[in-house]
Amino acid sequence: MGSVNSTGNKLEKALTTELPEDERYFGLENFGNTCYCNSVLQALYFCEPFRKAVLDYANSRRIVKPQPPDSRLSSPSLFAAAPSILPKNANTTPLGSAASNAARNTDNGNGSEYAAASANFLDSSENDAEETMLTALGDLFMQIATQKKRTGSVPPKSFVNRLRQENELFSSYMHQDAHEFLNFILNEVVECLRKESSAKRQREQNSHSKDPYNAYLSNVNGKLHSANEPPRLLGDSNFSHLSSSRNPKTFVHELFEGHLSNEVRCLCCETVTRRVESFFDLSVDVEQNSSLTSCLRNFSSTELLEKQDKFFCDACCSLQEAERRMRIQQLPKILALHLKRFKYVEPLGKYKKLNYRVVFPLELRLCNTSDDAEDPDRLYTLFAVVVHVGSGPNQGHYVSLIKSHRQWLMFDDDAVEPKDEGEIQSVYGVTQESAQSTEAGYILFYEQAGAS
Repeated sequence: MGSVNSTGNKLEKALTTELPEDERYFGLENFGNTCYCNSVLQALYFCEPFRKAVLDYANSRRIVKPQPPDSRLSSPSLFAAAPSILPKNANTTPLGSAASNAARNTDNGNGSEYAAASANFLDSSENDAEETMLTALGDLFMQIATQKKRTGSVPPKSFVNRLRQENELFSSYMHQDAHEFLNFILNEVVECLRKESSAKRQREQNSHSKDPYNAYLSNVNGKLHSANEPPRLLGDSNFSHLSSSRNPKTFVHELFEGHLSNEVRCLCCETVTRRVESFFDLSVDVEQNSSLTSCLRNFSSTELLEKQDKFFCDACCSLQEAERRMRIQQLPKILALHLKRFKYVEPLGKYKKLNYRVVFPLELRLCNTSDDAEDPDRLYTLFAVVVHVGSGPNQGHYVSLIKSHRQWLMFDDDAVEPKDEGEIQSVYGVTQESAQSTEAGYILFYEQAGAS
């Protein structure tokens, strides 16, 4: 791998006029086997709606000043005048030059459908809020987005330090799993946003209760309610609304969340039991010389529950043989697919990498949706691939292939170089175990076509 400067010059020459001037292509320096982190961060950065949401969050912490404690005005919202979509637009609050540039870098003029899900979390009345994984992520994205040059590299040292403090799994300098990091960072962002939302509600409740007039109204309304309405039970609809407000949706949910329908049919009485589960990514088994579509079809194939795995049927009140299958009921806007390339081999007592050839398309329609799925024929386009290079889970290297404005690029830590679309085939895997190539697509990121 050449020097950072030579790599940057090579990329500068290869950048076409079709690429927007305000887009930045920066590699991330490696701080001791942090390629697993760098590769996923690049995929998330070039997931434009996610980047936009994180930059909006970072901007809100920088520009909104605290209001006086006795102010009756509501807190200023970053999205107060936004046409609405978190992923694409929100230059509505006066920004400093650096923050303003960052906002323009991701503004494509589309509205903000994620504003409602995110505005509640962007209460920045505390500019001295504690540092979290989300603030570290926002600072890193801001660092990239506000660069004057179009290419280069940045050191994500603060982010890596915060990561090692927050999660013991990533505290060492050993090789880690990129999928585990993706799972961690998405859930950690959700947790950070929910904590801030909860703290905001608590402050509002405290402020409301201290107002004598509000306290009087609450007392009167409470008496009227108890006199005219029967007490509500925990099963009432209002309680479920209360539960959801305690775990509100975030921009991560708006982008990555999908729903799986887990259906079990009793073979004795034919009763179908259905349970809906949410997911941010799907992990699918791989087979030699297969396609992503066949892997997804196998994911939703019918499984027989028998012998020691019998299903307890509530209708029969006993254990019965049953058939189970999982299908996608709600399709996410961003579809993250994890190819399970690491298999535990009991005789060896360790994991083995499956370099199986799995063909994944540039455009994808899901074949395993439920009958009641909305928009089951939705078209997805591939925009990022996290690639594992090496022979096993505890060794090797991660790089990412990213599509930005019709141009494919490879991000290899601090090095960035353009790639032809045809080169994507080189990371499908190999047809023979003895083959020398160990490059294989590990995490695939698809976005809803026409959404960006």
